[in-house]
Amino acid sequence: MKNNIHHEFAYQSRELGAQIEDTLGDPPDRKNYAMVIKSLLGEYAKGAEIDDVNLLSFALADHLNFDDPAGLLAQCKQYDKGDAAQVMAMVSCADAEAGKALATVFGSNPELARKAVITAFLFKNAKRWADVDNSLEALQEEEDGDKNMDDGEDDERGVPNQDVIDLFDAREDGNG
Repeated sequence: MKNNIHHEFAYQSRELGAQIEDTLGDPPDRKNYAMVIKSLLGEYAKGAEIDDVNLLSFALADHLNFDDPAGLLAQCKQYDKGDAAQVMAMVSCADAEAGKALATVFGSNPELARKAVITAFLFKNAKRWADVDNSLEALQEEEDGDKNMDDGEDDERGVPNQDVIDLFDAREDGNG
């Protein structure tokens, strides 16, 4: 894989793209998309413990400025180990609510913030690393490997409240 991107970051980045596409819908509903992002940022900014890399990267992706792309690429080699403070120093947010959300999460869960920033960076900069085998077989192997890991989702911590969940089902266009 180009630039030694850890496979979990590559997977999370692809998942982020699918989540954004699904939320936007076809035809794209930018108003609904903006409402979902605003709600997620609000939840994270007030300290909600939503321990989900993809949801945080989804909320931040359009608001982050990647000030040190080379440094961020260097941080992509290991998923479970990294310097969260160093990663935070490589990004900035022009949006006050996004900045508050990132700072709040970084204060309580620096690893979640680190992983979400790197995932958003990879999604926004796919051409820098996208020499990946995206064949159906490779994706299936990756998914099968992920199914064998216990991610501890049985506990109530880290589960978004019903209002956030409802935002993803808010469109009543008959496609549900």
